Amino acid sequence: MFHMLSCFNLKPEFQLADFRKAFADFAVHLQELDLVESASPVGIRQDDTILDTDSERNHHYFSIMSFRDRAQADAAVDYIALNGMSADATHHIAYAMVDDPVFICWQDS
Repeated sequence: MFHMLSCFNLKPEFQLADFRKAFADFAVHLQELDLVESASPVGIRQDDTILDTDSERNHHYFSIMSFRDRAQADAAVDYIALNGMSADATHHIAYAMVDDPVFICWQDS
């Protein structure tokens, strides 16, 4: 499996509930196209615990997308590059709400 962690904040004019809906719509759209295996719900950072040691970032929200393999992940990237900036695209709707994103990818061994 190949995974992508998205770390981000929301722009001040957007509410978490609206982003969660937009992100879920985006994930379903990718699943219907066989471009992602799964997407986690949007999580809220819990930085008041010893378990959170990341002092480099101030992101409040996170999600993980999982792909069958690198080929599926690359196909998703290609699809977004071709279609993601369309004003009615699900990726554009969700991404327009995001501020300061960081993406981290890894593959299970």
